[in-house]
Amino acid sequence: MHIEVFTIWPQMVLEFLAHSLLGKAQQSGLLKIAVHDIRSVTSDPHQSVDDAPFGGGPGMVLRPEPVFAAVEAAQPARPLFLLDPAGEPFSQAKARHLASLDGFSLLCGRYEGVDERIRMHLVDGEISLGDFVLGGGEAAAMAVIEAVCRLVPGVLGNPESVAAESFEDNLLDHPHYTRPSEFRNLAVPQVLRSGNHGEVAKWRLAQSLKRTMERRPDLIAKRGGLSTEEQKLVEDLEESL
Repeated sequence: MHIEVFTIWPQMVLEFLAHSLLGKAQQSGLLKIAVHDIRSVTSDPHQSVDDAPFGGGPGMVLRPEPVFAAVEAAQPARPLFLLDPAGEPFSQAKARHLASLDGFSLLCGRYEGVDERIRMHLVDGEISLGDFVLGGGEAAAMAVIEAVCRLVPGVLGNPESVAAESFEDNLLDHPHYTRPSEFRNLAVPQVLRSGNHGEVAKWRLAQSLKRTMERRPDLIAKRGGLSTEEQKLVEDLEESL
C-alpha cells in the first residue's frame, strides 16, 4: 500500500505516522507513506501558499500554483483526494475500497479552502469526515490513513479484529470485557465466562443488534431491518436483562 500526503504542515503528519501500528507497518514494508511539503516548491522568501479571495471576504485561500507544482513534481499515487467539508462522507465502506487499491494520495486543505481550480482540475475526488469544520485537512488525513491501513492484510496482528467490529454489516460492535471478572461489584456477563462459544456468538450478535437499534437506527434501515431470527435474538436478550 502506497500513500502520499500533501500538506503545509508535514511534521504534524509525520509524527503521527511514526508510531503504533502505522510505524511498525512501514518498518516491515507493508506500507509506504510519503509526506510532501507544499511550501517546498515555492520560490518567494516567505514560502507563500495562500492569498486573499477574489471578491473579498474573510480569511485566505490556498493558491493553485504551489499545489499544482507539488503534485506534478511528486507524480503521486492516484486517485488523489482533497480533504474538504464538501467531500463524500468517509465511511467504513470507503475505507475498505481504498484498502483494496495499490495506493492513493491525500491533499490537506487549509484556511478558508482551496482555489476552485484545484478542486476542478487536479484532484480525482473529495473526502469529508463529517458535517463539521477543522482548521485543516491534516487531522482528517490521519483518520483516513488509520482507518484504511488497519484493513491492509498484515497490519493488524489478528486479522479477525477487522472482520468483527463496528460498521461491518452495518452494525455497531458488541460490548467488550476483560479481567478482572468482577470490579467494584460489577460482574462480567456469565455467558462470556461459560466457555460455550456458540452462546457467546449469539450474545454478541444480539448485543450488537440491540446497540445499533438504540444508537444508530439508520444503520438498521440500511440493512433492510432485522430478520426474524435477529428479532428473536434481541427479544431473548431483553428478556434476560
